[in-house]
Amino acid sequence: MNYYDARETRDPSERERDLLARLPAQIAHAQAKTAAFAKLLADVDPATVSSREALAALPVIRKSELLELQKTARPFGGFAAVRWGSGCARVFASPGPIYEPEGTRRDYWRLARAFYAAGFRAGDLVHNTFSYHFTPAGSMMETAAHALGCTVFPAGVGQTEQQVAAMVDLRPDAYAGTPSFLRIILDKADELGVKIDSLSKAFVSGEAFPPSQREALAARGIQAYQAYATADLGLVAFETPAREGLVVDEDVLVEIVRPGTGDPVAPGEVGEVVVTSFNPDYPLIRFGTGDLSAVLPGASPCGRTNIRIKGWLGRADQTTKVKGMFVHPGQVVAVLKRHPELGRGRLVVDNPDHADRMTLHCELDRPPTGLAEAVAASIRELTKLRGEVVFCAPGSLANDGRIIDDIRKYE
Repeated sequence: MNYYDARETRDPSERERDLLARLPAQIAHAQAKTAAFAKLLADVDPATVSSREALAALPVIRKSELLELQKTARPFGGFAAVRWGSGCARVFASPGPIYEPEGTRRDYWRLARAFYAAGFRAGDLVHNTFSYHFTPAGSMMETAAHALGCTVFPAGVGQTEQQVAAMVDLRPDAYAGTPSFLRIILDKADELGVKIDSLSKAFVSGEAFPPSQREALAARGIQAYQAYATADLGLVAFETPAREGLVVDEDVLVEIVRPGTGDPVAPGEVGEVVVTSFNPDYPLIRFGTGDLSAVLPGASPCGRTNIRIKGWLGRADQTTKVKGMFVHPGQVVAVLKRHPELGRGRLVVDNPDHADRMTLHCELDRPPTGLAEAVAASIRELTKLRGEVVFCAPGSLANDGRIIDDIRKYE
């Protein structure tokens, strides 16, 4: 079988109906079982949230906000539906710290689907070098491998020579970890004059995985695949043998929104990845990851029919400080919304003569007289700072998700 399950090749309209049909119950569950969503969605009737348009009207909870919310309501900010000893098997801490629960369900983080696409199969021995302490990475990989019937060697991080020795002795079929650490292990083996020739597949995550690294591993006989997952959500999207973008997981609903807002962007436009999870233990609704990506058109040549995203394209939080004042992407979007005749916009911050300057570049043909002054007035009102306005041709601003571009230089 080429696919983890039959859902991967469903008609896209069937998948969309299924996800939207599940949405009201998940929202009702979040309201009933978590203090945070009981408050945030107090005025929302779950039965009415059965379309993407209705979902887009709900607030976005961003990861940066989650950190602050957890500080005021330990351990999970009121977003978890499980408690110690009741549904919560483990608790982890990601940098921040942000705490994440792990429930008792098989393949809790849903990464088995991505492992399967990477070629992992029952009977494989997986050398897992993700950390087993504090962060959930090690457990995310181990539970996925176990769900497929693999055996796991819990290698963890560091101790390169011992990693080499274990690989030589145990001859694992597969590797899980960062691509850079796999390269370090292989280089150490070369230095020691020993062969690691049992590895044929790898699942990598946690850092960039450019084609040059993929090709270098392939030259050693190792086919490596990547995925996009977070400690809050589990699997979001994964690479397939088609090597064309990342296919979205079957159990999340992904939106791409304009940074600093909850407004979905046009298809193909770069924006922030916002995910609604159907995890009953940690039911995150419209969770803003802070990562930028874009939807790829069409279906994957591998036969999987879910939407695809381009992968990680940068960070959405472009907040910057100008003359001692913070300027946020949401403020720039608010300026643009005040003047609906404007197209896309980008606030460029530079410092000619060592003095901070803001210039809002707006896409608009033939701007009417007085519009530049009106937009400048909106900038001053909403940011408390002076800004210049420049008009440019529609489509001339780069499609990279940037709302604020800080190009200041300091010598």
